[in-house]
Amino acid sequence: MARLVLFAKGNLDLRDSLHSLTIGGRHLWNGLNEIVRVRFPGTTIRLRHETWTRSDALLASAGGVPLELTERSLALGSYSLPSQFSQAMFEADADAYILSLQPDIANFLFRHRLGGHLFCPNSHEGWPIEDQRWLRQHFVEAAPLDVEQSMRNFERIIERLRERRDAPILIYNLSAVVPGEWVHTYEGLGEIYSTRIRHFNLGLTELSRRTGISIVDVDLIVARGGADRLKIDALHLTAEGCRLVAEEVVRILEDLGLLTVAEMQPCT
Repeated sequence: MARLVLFAKGNLDLRDSLHSLTIGGRHLWNGLNEIVRVRFPGTTIRLRHETWTRSDALLASAGGVPLELTERSLALGSYSLPSQFSQAMFEADADAYILSLQPDIANFLFRHRLGGHLFCPNSHEGWPIEDQRWLRQHFVEAAPLDVEQSMRNFERIIERLRERRDAPILIYNLSAVVPGEWVHTYEGLGEIYSTRIRHFNLGLTELSRRTGISIVDVDLIVARGGADRLKIDALHLTAEGCRLVAEEVVRILEDLGLLTVAEMQPCT
């Protein structure tokens, strides 16, 4: 047996494609190992996944949860406090790291009025009134990231990962197809969601040129396969879409030589 260890820092786009996809209680996709077992018998991928709020929050975190947050019991769903402030990715001995543009494009964070730390109050609209009042009293909404800020942050993240370990880094882009959006003139619209995604995807291309990271081109995969067949909404893919993205991740890992190495080395 051989084992390849991957650390995935991202949200549903990573989890659904790399680990598994379950919708309405039905298990629809079983992740990377479903492909690897067939193409690389004797090889197993061990996936470690953490959610991610945004690149600026990841860089600013010291690894500990601020005291004023630990004192409250907040309904944060998948954005648990330990994962929001985790530095585990920078300490993990993984064979490859997989990240995503999705948090920087889509997530809106709040900044503590005194401490300055960033916080994702996931689904705060449904919190009890007392918790909503506490949030408004102690936090202000932080501005969304632009492409330049995001790419500078990603470059710092890449540098930190490479300081510890010379391992490949893969980054998902996003499909720019937004179901229900039909625009033929952009006059007066500013930055709508689809154009925001396109700007970030182009920024990631330039980042790859500078740093040598690999892009998991979700935008191209969806374009080739058809958005009506592969997308559920602006951010989520169908089981077939997840499978195609996972196949691209396996192709990149194979091209980088990781699966060949994993197949030859015994598991310890």
